[in-house]
Amino acid sequence: MMSDCIFCRIARGEIPSKKIYEDEEIFAFHDINPIAPVHFMIVPKLHIASLAEANMSHQMLLGRILAKANDMARSQGLNEGFRTIINTGRIGHQEVYHLHVHILGGPEPLGSMLKRKAP
Repeated sequence: MMSDCIFCRIARGEIPSKKIYEDEEIFAFHDINPIAPVHFMIVPKLHIASLAEANMSHQMLLGRILAKANDMARSQGLNEGFRTIINTGRIGHQEVYHLHVHILGGPEPLGSMLKRKAP
């Protein structure tokens, strides 16, 4: 893990969080600035700056994150669906450069992901 990365520090327990799940490879916690009634993030404990930095050596870890997402979402009451978002790089509006998967949902359908521009 990268010692000064905020998500590395959260996964190590150095910064308090509202933990949802933890195992030897991943850590999930509620977002401190939620944009939906349920908004949490899943991070690998291994520091990977972004999805753009991931490679085939990370395929098992990335698969684990996505495979566990449904169980975690259901544990938070998201039984009728949820949105999964991975922001990547500056253009993708990534704010923290540690790969993280946002899980969002709630009792009502979420709005559209992006507004379509007129052709």
